[in-house]
Amino acid sequence: MIISQGSTVAITYTLTLDGGETVESNVGTEPLTFVQGEEQLIFGLEQALEGKKAGDSFKVSVAPEDGYGAVIEEALIEVPLTQLPEEARQPGAALTAVGPQGQELQGVVTEVGATTATIDFNHPLAGEVLHFEITILSVE
Repeated sequence: MIISQGSTVAITYTLTLDGGETVESNVGTEPLTFVQGEEQLIFGLEQALEGKKAGDSFKVSVAPEDGYGAVIEEALIEVPLTQLPEEARQPGAALTAVGPQGQELQGVVTEVGATTATIDFNHPLAGEVLHFEITILSVE
């Protein structure tokens, strides 16, 4: 059986970036199970899996536009330090904010100045080429 719209698929994967840094891997743990075509994976990975079958192993690189998107400059927000908790006033601090429609937004402090801080609300992998090493365990 090949992977097509509606297939339930189980895979193992390792995700690395251009510099070779491993971001995530489920090799040796529980497989990732998803339904093809239900947008449970990034677009580029779902496209690469289409037509493959159980037992296939392959590598694929996914461009930012087919992954987590490009870095959006408007998602870099400068705020007064007085609006941040004391413990968040350092680069790398993770924050949760409420967006204009009440949605929860995850951000990371990227710069701290004398009176302001810059928070990046882009996905952490935005702008990155994603390199996957995939093994398809099952297709139903």
